[in-house]
Amino acid sequence: MHPVEVGLGPVSPSDVVAVARDGATVILSPDALAEIAATRKVVEELADDVEPHYGVSTGFGALATRHIPVERRAQLQRSLVRSHAAGSGPEVEREVVRALMLLRLSTLATGRTGVRPETARTYAAMLSAGITPIVGEYGSLGCSGDLAPLAHVALAAMGEGDVRDAEGAIRPAADVLSEAGIAPVTLAEKEGLALINGTDGMLGMLVLACADLQRLVRVADVAAAMSVEALLGTDAVFAADLQALRPHPGQAASAANLRALLAGSAIMASHRTPDCTRVQDAYSLRCAPQVHGAVRDTLAHAETVADRELAAAVDNPVVTIDGRVQSNGNFHGAPVGYVLDFLAIAVADLASISERRTDRFLDQSRSHGLPAFLADDPGVDSGHMIAQYTQAGIVSELKRLASPASVDSIPSSAMQEDHVSMGWSAARKLRRAVDGLRRVLAIELLTAARGIDLRRPLQPAAATGAVRDALRATVPGPGPDRFLAPDIEAAVAAVASGAVLTAAESVTGGLQ
Repeated sequence: MHPVEVGLGPVSPSDVVAVARDGATVILSPDALAEIAATRKVVEELADDVEPHYGVSTGFGALATRHIPVERRAQLQRSLVRSHAAGSGPEVEREVVRALMLLRLSTLATGRTGVRPETARTYAAMLSAGITPIVGEYGSLGCSGDLAPLAHVALAAMGEGDVRDAEGAIRPAADVLSEAGIAPVTLAEKEGLALINGTDGMLGMLVLACADLQRLVRVADVAAAMSVEALLGTDAVFAADLQALRPHPGQAASAANLRALLAGSAIMASHRTPDCTRVQDAYSLRCAPQVHGAVRDTLAHAETVADRELAAAVDNPVVTIDGRVQSNGNFHGAPVGYVLDFLAIAVADLASISERRTDRFLDQSRSHGLPAFLADDPGVDSGHMIAQYTQAGIVSELKRLASPASVDSIPSSAMQEDHVSMGWSAARKLRRAVDGLRRVLAIELLTAARGIDLRRPLQPAAATGAVRDALRATVPGPGPDRFLAPDIEAAVAAVASGAVLTAAESVTGGLQ
């Protein structure tokens, strides 16, 4: 894998995924290092000024009125990081910590923060060496950015606290840095503040969630197509001219996917006869493009916000292009927090419609000829009865997670920080919601594949049949009851690995 170069411009979402998930190394571009050095001189000139300057020669937050003498400014920066590294709770995932480190480095590389080049190089070296600071789940209010999580990273760069080394072992930061040949940073004026004042944690989690949801919205179309097919529904409602009457781009994309996935289905053809009494399907089948499409459009909006935030240089104060050191409020996480919450709503509803389609398979009065609960011997066997319970439990949890975090605000810092975004909390719950959605869709796929098998000798469409066959590589077909949890986990793994989409797209080409 090629290194990710961090320069004056924004890193891309794919760069974030490469560094966070795939362990890509990081280098700083020459122009970024030059700009960092140039703006550092501005800070150093202010450090010698008799006038106080926030973040350079004053305290922080509600303590900003105190002027700090030169001989105590190094202690000021160390104390800031140590006191703000106050996280608690479960350890945050490695990919999240690596994402926030990369995004903080990207802001440092703009030159707007006034750090020294060696400080930026330390972050790049830690990422490249696979060193991951230990960050607790609780501690960020999303304003002034993700203070506590970023402070734990800065603490590790100072050679304090614990980290996970490249092999994943928890060890003292000083030892791991030494083994990697990385000198701990001795923070100078402004640097402690520059390392902790950003929206990098919530933004990193937004970028990672968007990457996951780009796959999952297509998986949802695959699952819906298999359900429509196996439940003897109609694909007539997915016609392009009908969808064009309501011109939402996401809806059009979802309907096009459904048409491609269902093309050539013998199961669908079997009930396209004058004898068919079905006038219209239930909403969970008929309205799949409308719901799946709305999720896509919500995701597109979230990606637009993420792109803007990736292009931002968030710090307080900042060194402006014309050399001023200026206080500002760009660290407030509201723009990111809102879309994190918006995505959690969309995820909950996408899972909800998936669960409703699954439930139809299990009820003889609605499954159009399938055995009760898709059981081999109903009464003796329970089939997929409790798989739907698992879905229902997850969907219920997702509805709770859809309650927005960004409408909450608890004032802090002696009322200096009197309105905060809770964007970090919105991001944490979205991560859990995305995992839940993946599991709900996996259960629908598992159930729909069983329904397709039970329609034999009728054959499914080539695309849905390919997905069924991919699942059968790890999950046996219909038969007497067996330990069901491993089947569910195998389906979850097939969704997460991309095997489901690969199978479908081997027939349809790239889905939208």
